[in-house]
Amino acid sequence: KKQIYLHHTAGNASGEAVFAGWADNGEKIATCVSISGIGKNSVDGQIVQGFSSKYWAYHLGLKQDTFTKAGVKYQSLDKISIGIEICNWGQLTLKNGKFINYVNREVPADQVCELSVPYKGHKYYHAYTDAQIESVRQLLLYWNKIYGIPLDYNEKDMWGISENALKAVPGVYTHNSYRKDKSDISP
Repeated sequence: KKQIYLHHTAGNASGEAVFAGWADNGEKIATCVSISGIGKNSVDGQIVQGFSSKYWAYHLGLKQDTFTKAGVKYQSLDKISIGIEICNWGQLTLKNGKFINYVNREVPADQVCELSVPYKGHKYYHAYTDAQIESVRQLLLYWNKIYGIPLDYNEKDMWGISENALKAVPGVYTHNSYRKDKSDISP
């Protein structure tokens, strides 16, 4: 493995429910792990493993034209990467004093992060919990030890299309690193 990609579910708080939902929809499991958030049927920060990190699944949604536009030769990054799915609703809209997600459900104000500078047109995002962040940190350190994946932070690789990500340069990236239509994870 050479890369780790951080995703968020744009869905409920339960890592177990993520995998169950994919199975119910007839979909294959897409990420190695899912990390639960705050919810009535979840344990905040719980790491739920879908399969061993030594295996792979399609989790990036990459198409040939993404590589062509970047002037990079196509390769299957899914096979060399590990996906982490963080249970989180993503961008939110403030309507009548309430924070609303994309499926018209309210997110409690104490779970909202207000960015000083809007990201991808949104100022409000569902906040990642301290427990989720700690679980991600532990996984990154573990996979750094097992696979030697570097953990250096490079801002330009995380929040927009990254040539390094597409070229399979070892490191940690987000869904934003290769798809403009994605906002996971959020700053």
